Amino acid sequence: MSDLGTQKCKPCEGGVVPLSDAAARELLAQLDGWKIENGLLQKAFNFRNYHETMAFVNATAWISHREDHHPDLAVGYNTCVVSYITHAIGGLSHNDFICAAKIDALLFE
Repeated sequence: MSDLGTQKCKPCEGGVVPLSDAAARELLAQLDGWKIENGLLQKAFNFRNYHETMAFVNATAWISHREDHHPDLAVGYNTCVVSYITHAIGGLSHNDFICAAKIDALLFE
């Protein structure tokens, strides 16, 4: 797990400036397979079947609840696209990258 995965999200209720492109790219380099597209931090996860996909979705929901930071999920039979943006600030925050690292740890640790 990257250092990001050991961190805890901090409450963000607006009034904070989104990460600069340079800062976001620096954090992105610590993640595996994630990309920044249209202002979103995204990754597509593929599974063997619906049961595995839903187990991943439920584990992602548990992480989101514990961190109080929630992604958008596009769920299909054997795929789930996870998209992060900090809505309160209209851009990416450190929290997005922390949660991305924790989600990766579900499958790679």
